[in-house]
Amino acid sequence: MRSRGKRILVVDDELSIQRTLRRNLLMSGYEVLVADNGEEALRAVNQHEPDLILLDLCLPGSIDGLEVCEQVRRQSQVPIIVLSARTEEKQKVRALDLGADDYLTKPFSSAELLARVRACLRRAANGGSGKPQEEQAQVLRSSDGYLIMDVERRYVRAGDREVRLTPTEFELLRQLMLHAGKVLTHRTLLRAVWGPEYGEEADYLRVYVRQLRRKVEQEPSRPRYILTEPGVGYVFQAEGRRDQ
Repeated sequence: MRSRGKRILVVDDELSIQRTLRRNLLMSGYEVLVADNGEEALRAVNQHEPDLILLDLCLPGSIDGLEVCEQVRRQSQVPIIVLSARTEEKQKVRALDLGADDYLTKPFSSAELLARVRACLRRAANGGSGKPQEEQAQVLRSSDGYLIMDVERRYVRAGDREVRLTPTEFELLRQLMLHAGKVLTHRTLLRAVWGPEYGEEADYLRVYVRQLRRKVEQEPSRPRYILTEPGVGYVFQAEGRRDQ
């Protein structure tokens, strides 16, 4: 554990944003690195091994934020929180699909940002799980054997293929499988996976569920395992039946 706190890399080309983020993070006890573009960001990741990355999508030069996210994910599971003025859902989905753990749309409050940072670091420290290792069920599976999660090894298999999940996706699936057959409300899932600071971001949760389905379901548009309870939340059906 670093005595100066966790190291955070801020990747943004707007000087005012850099200054604001740096000040707020330093005041909260974090060590802060700054990169103005994608090339600098990738060098900083390799040289300094940050504990978390705050990443803007719109960066100057030949490497934008999405490519930074993609390249980082090839070599590291460091938490990535995307910060962007883009509000289109397809951009959020693309960032999440490339491995981002969280997404904040500008403008946002410093309190919200710091809460997201704490939640991401907490999940990473617990290996993607919100609970201590001794409290985790070690192997979870669907009754037909199609989906298998080994919590200790951080391994997920869907059919005959291994599935790579971000820490956030891993914990979301773990919560659903751990409570198979039980409807988990939006608020319950948000707080269990993202932390007590969350609870009202139902639209946000839907994006993550959609991404998880794309990775583990045979037909994401007709899921068998991760089913929607309209207006309430989600349920994992261990026997695998079609969502309506």
